[in-house]
Amino acid sequence: MRAWADATIFDLLRQFHLSYLPPLMVYLAAGVSGLTAIVGTFFIKDYLGLSASYLAGLAFWAGLPWTLKMPLGHLVDLWWRHKAWLVYLGASLVAVSLLIMVGLIGFTESMLAVLPAESWFVISTLLAPTGYVIQDVVADAMTVEAVPLLDDQGEPYAENVIKNKHTTMQTFGRLAIIGGSALVAAVNIMVFSGVGDMSEQQQRDIYVKIYLLALVIPLISVAGVWLGEYFTRARRRRLGSASVPAAGADAPIPGKPADQVMQPNWWILGGSLAFVVFSVTMGLVDVPGSQEIVFIGAISIVIFLMARLFAELGENARRELIGTAVIIFMFRAVPGPGPGQTWFEIDVLGFDQQFLSVLSLITTVIAMLGMVVLRPLMAKRSIAYVVVLLSVVAGVLSLPNIGLFYGIQNWTQAWSGGLIDARMIALIDTMLESPLGQIAMIPMLAWIARSAPAHLKATFFAVMASFTNLALSASSLFTKYLNQTWLVTREVRALGSEGVSVPADYSELGVLLIAAALIGVGVPLLTIVIVQRSRWRTTS
Repeated sequence: MRAWADATIFDLLRQFHLSYLPPLMVYLAAGVSGLTAIVGTFFIKDYLGLSASYLAGLAFWAGLPWTLKMPLGHLVDLWWRHKAWLVYLGASLVAVSLLIMVGLIGFTESMLAVLPAESWFVISTLLAPTGYVIQDVVADAMTVEAVPLLDDQGEPYAENVIKNKHTTMQTFGRLAIIGGSALVAAVNIMVFSGVGDMSEQQQRDIYVKIYLLALVIPLISVAGVWLGEYFTRARRRRLGSASVPAAGADAPIPGKPADQVMQPNWWILGGSLAFVVFSVTMGLVDVPGSQEIVFIGAISIVIFLMARLFAELGENARRELIGTAVIIFMFRAVPGPGPGQTWFEIDVLGFDQQFLSVLSLITTVIAMLGMVVLRPLMAKRSIAYVVVLLSVVAGVLSLPNIGLFYGIQNWTQAWSGGLIDARMIALIDTMLESPLGQIAMIPMLAWIARSAPAHLKATFFAVMASFTNLALSASSLFTKYLNQTWLVTREVRALGSEGVSVPADYSELGVLLIAAALIGVGVPLLTIVIVQRSRWRTTS
């Protein structure tokens, strides 16, 4: 046990370098972004008359910026010495998004005099992910800068040492994101203490304070950039004093010649600009099926780029890569139940802000433990095996949520003397389900990195990341379809009014939960059966 702990946990801590801090701070800001998630959930439920299907559609638009990591990454390469300004831009967009919500909750009448509450919320929702994706792309590039290729004497590290340092850097990056989520969950638990005894105005005052507190998020990102520039200058001074050539000491990226000029790829930039203009136009005009049209356009562009990249591979590798890509896409594209499940937990089961914060904290803590403990299993198994395992487990863990809708808590309370109630069932289910999302990311990222041609690592990773992010956009579309098929509504009071504008109706939620669970298990398993019996069979 001691040897396992030393190899799994303590060795990771020993490999930490101060140069890792700058990108970790930007990643931490992304994790801390969840500070407003619970507040946003309650604000939407109580005051905005947006349907579950509309919110699922809005999630589609909010996810589109993440499909543009490839051109943004190319811009970071082109403007490497000025990357700080991209972080400032991203931080500004996040700050504006937060300030809109502060105004909407705290200065309602003034905001409504300009635009309806729903319009303000949509603007805020679209600004935030745009800011975060810009910062995320810069943070990814900063992880390259953070890993030194030369020791303090200017001697190059061995290749296996550099590989290990990059792995360590990425592991700390994931931990920083999840750690930020755990931190904000703990803050929410404290802030929402005694929320059940608060008046509506007191709750809204807390909402405003949380959004104001969230303004620390862009400050963390900016501080990370400043710290990164400090470490870069310090490294150059240190290596310069050791008489290291300019290619090592003055290079903007360690190991890259300082005079190497990055040439813009106009296919990437021009195509991405056309896609942005097309997406924005479709979002602004009232065209039936605009989301579907944008999705088809986006995935067509990415598949075109993937085809060009796959030409660099051998025939067998190309076939296996196509099969693996299809499996991952279908696994991530399965729909969820949408916001109706959370509304039901709040309205019917009585889950308040503090309890939802507790669930969030449990999720993040166990996710971090799952990443560390289960990492060896993920490294040894194929993508197909991992997807089968995660799909089946996710299906089993959806049963408690379905049971809660049909009143299983009434039976468990009677059987256990009141011990196993709805909250206990939710706690146990959350503890078991928490690591699934992060575990799914580990083999996927490893597969992308392992499959990329050596001379196209960055471009390959960006294109495949855009492809897998589009799967999440597809998931949002399918979630919208489910919520249009089985309608779920919660009680909504018009903002600034005491009247009920939308009555609650959860009668179709049970069928919705069952349908989402069956699709979530059936689609990935059917995809694997088809792929593994075809010429695109994957073994990696």
